[in-house]
Amino acid sequence: MIIYLDRQALAVRPGLTVAAAVAASGDPRTRTACNGGPRAPFCGMGICQECRMSIDGLRQLACQTLCQDGMQVERGQ
Repeated sequence: MIIYLDRQALAVRPGLTVAAAVAASGDPRTRTACNGGPRAPFCGMGICQECRMSIDGLRQLACQTLCQDGMQVERGQ
């Protein structure tokens, strides 16, 4: 299956969450903090909100969203 992370094709295994796919991409950043520092998931269950990403145009928690073929995922601020 293919998702698009920041407009780059990324092959992922079915059943992965978006957060897991981003972590496996080699660059685990999900967003950039106000001070410009990288942010990545901390809790893995949606409590910390550090995995917020734009997924198919909507801000969603990447740790609670399963990858779908053709999904458009973008890191944010």
